[in-house]
Amino acid sequence: MDITVIGRGGIGGGLGDLWEQAGHQVTRLGRGGGDVGDADAVLLAVPGGVVADALSSVAGLEGRTVLDATNLYGGSRPPQGASSNAEFVRSVTGGPTAKAFSTNFASLFERVAGARARPSNLWAGDDDAAEVVERLSLDAGYEAVRLGDLGMAATQEALAGPLFSIMQSGLGPFVYRMASPEEL
Repeated sequence: MDITVIGRGGIGGGLGDLWEQAGHQVTRLGRGGGDVGDADAVLLAVPGGVVADALSSVAGLEGRTVLDATNLYGGSRPPQGASSNAEFVRSVTGGPTAKAFSTNFASLFERVAGARARPSNLWAGDDDAAEVVERLSLDAGYEAVRLGDLGMAATQEALAGPLFSIMQSGLGPFVYRMASPEEL
């Protein structure tokens, strides 16, 4: 699959690496934008408060399947008129859209392959995005767990604040670490 990743940070870069290892062709776009017209799927992995700006520098989005991995925290809000970043993305692209990989921590990507069971990739989105989300989840080492249609994206985005608070409080390594077989 040809995948274009918008965002070169921990999530975009990490998932891009995992997908390349799984045999996908990955193109990475940074702040300068670019064209995604040849992509089978697009991952949007930029800070949640800059979604509109990031998409404005990208051509070829119309009709593309987009996985929105952004999060809203620290007071950021979706662009005006949208209840979630994912719904805004769909209004721009008109294509199948999913909120996915937004509750997965980039710091754990390199440990996913060694987990005794596949960790979950929570997602919400359009039925037409399901096949792509499921394939890319599996190829990154995750099991896709659907929360519902794109209307659930705002709820999923609201998870970011509590999850980041858990990690910052020091509970994260305990809560999110993957137990070894000896510990079970």
